[in-house]
Amino acid sequence: MYYHHTGWREGWMDPQYQTLVDPFVIQRLQSVVGSELIIETTKDTTRGTLTEVQPDHIVLQIGDSTFFIRIQQIVSIMPL
Repeated sequence: MYYHHTGWREGWMDPQYQTLVDPFVIQRLQSVVGSELIIETTKDTTRGTLTEVQPDHIVLQIGDSTFFIRIQQIVSIMPL
C-alpha cells in the first residue's frame, strides 16, 4: 500500500492501493473460465475449476470449497 501526502488539511495519509495488472494473463484466464486447472503458486499447487477472474485474483472451486488466489502469486497455469 502506498501513501500519498496531499497536505495537512487535505486528507493527509489517505491510503491509495496500487497494483500491477498483466492484461495478457487476465485474458488467458478469462478464456478458460469453467475449466479444470492446476494452479502453481509461490506457496503450493492446487487443482480445481476456475469460476471467476478479477484484475487482482481468481476464484477456484475445489470440491465444496472456494479459494481466492492472488494473480501476483501465480507461477504457472496448466489446463486439464
